[in-house]
This record gives sequence, structure tokens and C-alpha cells, in this order.
Amino acid sequence: MRVDLVDLKLFTHIAEAQSLTGGARRSNLSLAAASIRIKHLEKDVGVRLVSRSSQGVKVTGAGETLLAHARRVVRQLEQLSGDLQEYAAGVKGHVRVFANTTAMSELLQAVLRTYLVSHPDVAIDMHERLSPDIVRAVLEGIADIGIIAGNVRTEGLEVMPYRRDRLVLATALSHPLAGRNSVDFVDTLDYDFIGLPEASAIHNFLKRAAADLQRELRWRVQVSNFEAACRMIEANVGVGVLPESTASRHAGTMALRIVQLDDAWAERKLQVCVADLGALPFFAPKLVDLLVEDSVERQD
Repeated sequence: MRVDLVDLKLFTHIAEAQSLTGGARRSNLSLAAASIRIKHLEKDVGVRLVSRSSQGVKVTGAGETLLAHARRVVRQLEQLSGDLQEYAAGVKGHVRVFANTTAMSELLQAVLRTYLVSHPDVAIDMHERLSPDIVRAVLEGIADIGIIAGNVRTEGLEVMPYRRDRLVLATALSHPLAGRNSVDFVDTLDYDFIGLPEASAIHNFLKRAAADLQRELRWRVQVSNFEAACRMIEANVGVGVLPESTASRHAGTMALRIVQLDDAWAERKLQVCVADLGALPFFAPKLVDLLVEDSVERQD
């Protein structure tokens, strides 16, 4: 099978536009040239990839399979181009790390500092995501290293234990729930919530947890970080679900009450995952080693 990058990009553009004309335009090709390329592509792979009708173009089942691979290949080539540009600028390596909110905000700073000091020619690209999205990114080669939490399917990945994380409810001292030692998440949904931005992993995690209960969170305000959230909680503007380490740290300087959540998902084991440790760039396994060492030190 002979498939070139122009064909793959053209096919993804056609699939996304659901139009041969629209796909050709996005690929800067004439309609005739695009049509010929798709016909040759179908001949090379031996199956029909698109079906045409008066309503436009629809991708076939085989086309959906090609589309998934095409997007992955195009994305990886774009990453390769970016990495090579960084080499030209003096950066000798690039590690992409996807992690959940707790790891991003509370757990990784010391490890990253140690790694970056000892690897001055390496850049780290950090992204905050939900755990299922992190697993998908690692499997697809979008991320080199993932840090996930909770019960997530990790087939096809190498997984190492990292840290334990617990989510708790933080309230003002005068809040009706402040007198409780523990509470079910469902019982908190009658109150206003202080949250992080919609793009944060913990925001989306809590939305899903509420949706599983066929409820919605009552967001009173969304702030940029945990400290700002704790200030709002202290003022009794609303309650918040935070990592226990974060809530405890801020409770040392603010009038906060920490209430345990009884839900099973509140207690989470964090794990480091990679697609293939041996296939990582030579400078990346050291970061994995530091994460594992950090886990061992915390447990001792």
C-alpha cells in the first residue's frame, strides 16, 4: 500500500468537511485533483473509503479506520516537525506529559524541578486532562508520559504506581455541612460550588460525577486556582471539592473545614503510564524514574 502525506491530509479534510469540494479547498487542491487522489487511494487500499451522494460525502467503515490512523500519523509528523525546530533553536529534547489536576497543581513541581535542572537541554510540555483522555493520548503517541487517577482501563500501556490522592469537601466554618465528619457527594449538590475553570480536569470530573447521579452542579463562581477557590470557600460563597493535600495546606492559613467524602471515587491511586518505556526518547525514562522514586519516598 502506497499512501503519502498529501493523501492522508486530503482524506482527513474531506471527512471533516463531509465534502469533496470542501476537503479539496482545505488541501489547496483542485476538485479534479482531489477526486483523482481519492480514487487512487481507494485503489491502493482495495476498499471504498467514501460514499458520495447529493447530500455530500460520507466516510465508510473502512474509511473510519483509515481516518483514525491518518489523524494519528499527521499529528505525529506535526510533532516531529515541532521537535526538529526546537533542536534548531538549541533545545535537545522534548517530553510531553499529560496529568490530572492534582498531579499538575500539587505533586509534580519538585520532581520537574529536579529533572529540568539536571537536563538543561530538555523542554517539558505539560497538559492537564481527564484520566481517560490521558490514556488515549499516551496510546496514540500524543503524550510520552501520563499520570492518571482512578479506575481507568490501561490495556496496552506500561503502568507504574505513583501516589495516593484523596478528594475532600472544603467548607466555611459556618456552613451547614461543616459539622459533618463525612458526607456523600450527592448531599453536597444542594449547595453552591466554587470551581476551577471549565478546561480543568477536576471541573470536568466533578461534572461527570454529578451527571452520574442525574444531577447538575450549581457553580456560583469559577476561579483560576485552588488558593482563590479556598478564599471564596472561606467567605462562605460556596463549597468546593479539592485534593486533601491542597485543602489541608490552605486550612493552615484560612478558616476552612475539611469534610471527608464517602464516595468510592474520592480515594484515588495515581499511576504513571507510558506506551513503551523502552521506546521513549533516551532522556525521557529518567523522568519516569524520578516519578517512581518520588512515590517510594512518600510511602516510606
